[in-house]
Amino acid sequence: HVLTREPQNYFRESETFWRVWVCEPRPGLAKLSPRLGDLYKRSLLVIRTQIDNGGAIIAANDHDVTDRATDHYSYLWPRDGAFVANALDIAGHPELSRKFFEICHRIVDERGYFLQKYNPDGSVGSGWHSFWDAGRELPVVPIQEDETALVIWALWEHFQKCRDIDLVNNLYSDLILRCADFMVVHRDPQTNLPLPSWNLWEDRRGVHTFTCATIVAGLRAAANFARLFEDIPKADIYNEAADELCVAMRIYLYSDEHGRFLRGLQANGDDSMTPDPIVDASLFGIFYFGCFAPDDPVVISTMTAVAEKLANNTEFGGIARFEHDSYMRADAPAAPNSWIITTLWLAEYFIASARSVDDLQKALSLLEWTAERALPSGILAEQIDPLTGEPRSVSPLTWSHSTFITTVDSYLSKLKDLEAG
Repeated sequence: HVLTREPQNYFRESETFWRVWVCEPRPGLAKLSPRLGDLYKRSLLVIRTQIDNGGAIIAANDHDVTDRATDHYSYLWPRDGAFVANALDIAGHPELSRKFFEICHRIVDERGYFLQKYNPDGSVGSGWHSFWDAGRELPVVPIQEDETALVIWALWEHFQKCRDIDLVNNLYSDLILRCADFMVVHRDPQTNLPLPSWNLWEDRRGVHTFTCATIVAGLRAAANFARLFEDIPKADIYNEAADELCVAMRIYLYSDEHGRFLRGLQANGDDSMTPDPIVDASLFGIFYFGCFAPDDPVVISTMTAVAEKLANNTEFGGIARFEHDSYMRADAPAAPNSWIITTLWLAEYFIASARSVDDLQKALSLLEWTAERALPSGILAEQIDPLTGEPRSVSPLTWSHSTFITTVDSYLSKLKDLEAG
């Protein structure tokens, strides 16, 4: 058959298929430099290579990391998957995000949360979050709660764009309500803050500002779904819990001493917690997920600290994850590595707070910085060495490419609004 049709025909068919698949990019892309437009399309193609046909969105398929970390990134993290699914919806590929939500429906715990990570077939992946506190002899919920919240948030974003009523009807009881009910009850009744869980970077346990912000977004998304299905009592419960959490964040996670939000409250292994004042790029969640307006003084002061404390003022620039981050750092005395996603999170703040077209220049510069950091193949790594500009950790990181897509969309949407006056 191949000899009859000739291999060149197969090559042409494959090339034509993928050109058609990616040929309807985001409207307005022509307003960006050719390099940014090319990276947008390349990012879509790269993301597609990281998605299992059963719906699992894999964090990365680069094996080199096993030499240092003794494990790979070829897992489905619900957090990464939610962000990537959102990017696919934005870029016009809801057929892929739909499969992601379907596998989430299949793997969600009956108690209403997701575990740390999963294999592509949906079985539980390797992890280090304990189910049991040996010292106190108590069970522990082994989760990063932002993962649960972000799936529900991304599902509502999906519905808003696609009006996929058949999908959400199938997921309403066993995924949406189950997760939302868990987020409501898994709180401290005195503070209304969520009970301790692991943070998004998986290196500490406590009550984290980013996690709280995602829970607010997840609960509001669940309330929207409940209202859609005329389930008004549930909608009221979820909205009330989200409002209570916003108030609690302002009371317990904002530091008057530092004039900004804390990274969180660090769990001490007993019932006590210690304020964690480290500046962390994930604090962008306080405005990104709608907890506080971008022009709120508490947001301005927090994001100013992110921009000032985490900027790598070297030739290769970028924004670190958090102060003193040592993960994958090549030289101990050197500055922390810059991350693609955290640099683009700062760009999201510049976009959200822009009041004129000129204000968008700072965000555009960070988009161009991202394109400069791509490998010649168009691949984006997880991290960038601030002293050499070399990629660190896995390449490609699916999350890096999806964040580029969503930030480009935010930029073009804001540009259109500002140009329209």
